[in-house]
Amino acid sequence: MFSCTSVEPTESAGGSGCLCHRPEIQTLTRRINSQLSRRGFVAGAGASIAALGAPRRAKAETVPEPPRPILLTNFRLFDGRSPTLREGLRLIVDEGRIRAVAMGDAGAPEGARVIDCGGRVVMPGLIDAHWHSVFAALPISSLFAADVGYIFLAASGEAERTLMRGFTTIRDLGGPSFPLKQAIDEGLVQGPRIYPCGAMITTSGGHGDLRPLQDIPRSPGGPLSPMEETGGAMIADGADEVRLRVREQLLQGASQIKLVGGGGVSSPRTALDMTTFSETELRAGIETARDWNTYVAVHAYAPQTVQRAIAAGAQCIEHAHLMDEATAKLMAEKDVWLSIQPFLSDADTGVLTGQSRINQLQVFAGADTAYGLAKAHKIKTAFGSDLLFSSQLASRQGLMVTHLTRWYGAAEILTMATATNGELLALSGPRNPYPGKLGVIEDGAHADLLVVDGDPLQDIALLAAPATSLKLIMKGGVIYKDALGP
Repeated sequence: MFSCTSVEPTESAGGSGCLCHRPEIQTLTRRINSQLSRRGFVAGAGASIAALGAPRRAKAETVPEPPRPILLTNFRLFDGRSPTLREGLRLIVDEGRIRAVAMGDAGAPEGARVIDCGGRVVMPGLIDAHWHSVFAALPISSLFAADVGYIFLAASGEAERTLMRGFTTIRDLGGPSFPLKQAIDEGLVQGPRIYPCGAMITTSGGHGDLRPLQDIPRSPGGPLSPMEETGGAMIADGADEVRLRVREQLLQGASQIKLVGGGGVSSPRTALDMTTFSETELRAGIETARDWNTYVAVHAYAPQTVQRAIAAGAQCIEHAHLMDEATAKLMAEKDVWLSIQPFLSDADTGVLTGQSRINQLQVFAGADTAYGLAKAHKIKTAFGSDLLFSSQLASRQGLMVTHLTRWYGAAEILTMATATNGELLALSGPRNPYPGKLGVIEDGAHADLLVVDGDPLQDIALLAAPATSLKLIMKGGVIYKDALGP
């Protein structure tokens, strides 16, 4: 939602592409939440992030010491790909990258900090391929009614907790995460790398269209609803409007685009069997993203919705819990990615009501079939958690990884949540905000790694208890947690 490079909002009368350069909307009295106007939301986000970063900026006035190289010794290595651990290695980190993974007693670089891992397991940082940075921790009522500064403060707090759970990278699949990403990248707050899509793009009546009924009918080109002003979702009806909304997200720095092809669990006026965008509309969005050399992830549950997205050229499908054999076969033939979440029970989602409850139970019932088909047809499958609207549920992020034991072995799970997810992120091509290899420990890769007290290949449940099992967390060569002791 934010396209300015500064965290301080600016305005320009007559600008129209950037939210910081749009005319003030004059119809706030009929909106649910006047403070979530475009101007107010941007200003609030900028102010809250600036407040978070103020102490760090004060420190930055002194000349910082150059980062020291780091040498890790005495560990067993899971490199993101191999199904077994390797021993007898030394790992050198310098300038945010892994510079060497070598056998023997290779000397430490001059001035390096030497860390003895005590025989523990070193592995890549975890990657969540379906996360919502701004929407994970707060109930939906707060997201609609709370002060915007509070919303972003809560999001920054959850970002730090996400990193402390061992997730050094997330793919944000809907929400105004651009300013949070910028603040993390600049070191103002702590959190994972964020691959943002900006607002998810939906149709009138589609998943994510949470407008109150008094905002209907919608006039093409008319004022935006409060939901759209937050940057959580944008409504597009017709191919030309889809192109417009896709370009707006890319202009703001989206690394990939999310189009909503059908109904969703958390939208109580939709059903999972719905198909919303036409093939022509989907194709318009996919072609626009392709013109920017990136890709589209299409939210779809039902077989016909998935098949329509593939016919339009989609490279990644989100969810697909209701897919059938023919759909799985088509995904495999077209080499389409599946980003799916292992929802098993109410403990993973909370108890919903009404149509959302019906949708929720369909997802639970369809998980076994969907994962079974993905394995049988060797579909490229990514792990995501998609935990929403509750800090308590968000804390289950690592536990969601362990749910995969229902269908996969520990080595397969660890590979999926590291190297495989890293391959999915690389689909963003030139729009990749963090060029380089993620999810692997090898020469030249980003130095995102964990030191685990125990062997996750033997006990995957260690990832569900990060506070005790993760002794060191590193992102980009910077250590954010060090509990290894002297």
